[in-house]
Amino acid sequence: ALAELADKPFGAVLLWALGAGLVGMALWRLSEALFGATGKDGHTAKKRLPAAARCVFYAFVAYSVLAFAAGSGGGGSSDRQSRDVTAKVMEMPAGQWIVGLAGAGIVVAGVVIAVQALRRSYHKKLKLGELSPRTRRLVDVTGVGGGAARGIVFAVAGGFAVRAAVDYEPDRAKGLDDTLRSFAETPLGPWLLVLVAAGLVLFGVFSFALARWRRV
Repeated sequence: ALAELADKPFGAVLLWALGAGLVGMALWRLSEALFGATGKDGHTAKKRLPAAARCVFYAFVAYSVLAFAAGSGGGGSSDRQSRDVTAKVMEMPAGQWIVGLAGAGIVVAGVVIAVQALRRSYHKKLKLGELSPRTRRLVDVTGVGGGAARGIVFAVAGGFAVRAAVDYEPDRAKGLDDTLRSFAETPLGPWLLVLVAAGLVLFGVFSFALARWRRV
């Protein structure tokens, strides 16, 4: 995706802007981890610890994008990155357990993301009073569909990591690239991949709505 973007007019500018935005996301999550998030329980460990984990995640992705933009190739395929990391971790003491538990955690996170989307838990993060009925319906369509697709992708990717740990085969771990391709290999063929891709587009639209109406 980064390579495709880089080949477009002003692609380099877009890559640097994307990297800067991801740095902003990392810093925002860091601020929540250090000073607390919005809401009555925003200062509890229940909120701060996930914020710290998200900070690490966005910092890693930001580094990958900026490294790619700088031409060092650090933003390579998520397939290769996942296999390299999995192989290195499996070589450590209790490496299989670490990979398996991490994969299981990603599966649980995916299920939670999907369930929260279906339950419209994101409503408490939005300034609903500022939304017209039509806009609110649009936000719900993108929030439910996009969140469910995002959760499915996370859960499947985590499942591949668990399988790699159980079978002790690092190559069975799959990044986002290969996880998405795996949907096209099901009995439903490419149509399932089309549906998941459409769901991820919806999540992208929903993210713009969050940027506009989120409580921060």
